[in-house]
Amino acid sequence: MGEFGRVLTAMITPFKTDGSVNYDVAVELAAHLANNGTDTLVVCGTTGESPTLSWEEEYQLFVEVLQAVRGKAKVIAGCGSNSTKEAIAATEKAATIGVHGSLQVVPYYNKPPQSGLYQHFQAIAHACPELPILLYNVPGRTGQNLTPDTVARLAEINNIVGIKEASGNLDQASEIRRLTPKEFQIYSGDDSLTLPLLAIGAMGVVSVASHLVGNQLQQMIQAFSVGKIPSANEIHLQLFPLFKALFLTTNPIPIKQALKLQGWDVGSTRLPLCEADPDVTDKLKLVMQELDLI
Repeated sequence: MGEFGRVLTAMITPFKTDGSVNYDVAVELAAHLANNGTDTLVVCGTTGESPTLSWEEEYQLFVEVLQAVRGKAKVIAGCGSNSTKEAIAATEKAATIGVHGSLQVVPYYNKPPQSGLYQHFQAIAHACPELPILLYNVPGRTGQNLTPDTVARLAEINNIVGIKEASGNLDQASEIRRLTPKEFQIYSGDDSLTLPLLAIGAMGVVSVASHLVGNQLQQMIQAFSVGKIPSANEIHLQLFPLFKALFLTTNPIPIKQALKLQGWDVGSTRLPLCEADPDVTDKLKLVMQELDLI
């Protein structure tokens, strides 16, 4: 259950000048990503600005993107919430249209203890037993860390198949790998840590940079998987300045600016996020030019 591949793109949500979702560009971008290294699209996650999307907008994005990449890539629906009841309702609705999995973020702001986190994810998984669930741990945004012990308990639930681990803590990722079955999939939540996490048994990455370098990320991961470590390291080091540039300020501000530099009509971010300042744009341009991305 739940084979998502190596490169999962945390897809941005394009907006029109009036601030509404630009579904036409979303469809075009999804198809482009599916043809350029992406195995699975993660729709309406952090990079997709889920906090400012309505449930109706999110559901329509699931429908549109799923249709756009059918037969080419899988779709994971970001259905997480800090309300268990809302997360269940959104996940059940997404499951009816045939998405391949659901991303469930650690509940934010209310900071539940580990027992509450376990019960939250358990309730969602049990409500949709046929849908693979990917946990999402990003304590820098949620204010709470999902510990390895809790992940290990959750991994015993049949349809909780993996985790997007974005704590930035390599020791934590190692402990998760030690405590979970080999079938449990660990994905790096940070592009710059993909190669190090592969070394301790990760499957791949939920990537922002794959909007721009999906094929190169696939090459890096595939090189590592067949023992061509120097080749994988060379690609990692070549892309490392891009990985860092895409987080010069809050994600997804830089990646949207980078896509606009390539000519994509993705629009701005929704408030309270804002446009990239000139310094960020200049640094992005320099890195992208060095990689022949513009």
